[in-house]
Amino acid sequence: MNISKAVDKAYEGKSFKEIADAPVDALQGVSEGDAKHLKEAFNVKTVKDLANLKYVKWAQAIVTLAETEK
Repeated sequence: MNISKAVDKAYEGKSFKEIADAPVDALQGVSEGDAKHLKEAFNVKTVKDLANLKYVKWAQAIVTLAETEK
């Protein structure tokens, strides 16, 4: 899987494990300032922390269920 459009250049070619353990600003579009705000608000430090954030999981579940709702 090519995720080079999802991560900053410094993380292209890294393993998924390395990216998961990387700071959230390893993701394209997430600045150091954004990372600071995520840490202050939710104690999110890594990509894995962000993915496991309960609010992210809730939002994903709501969107998934909304797509199946009539």
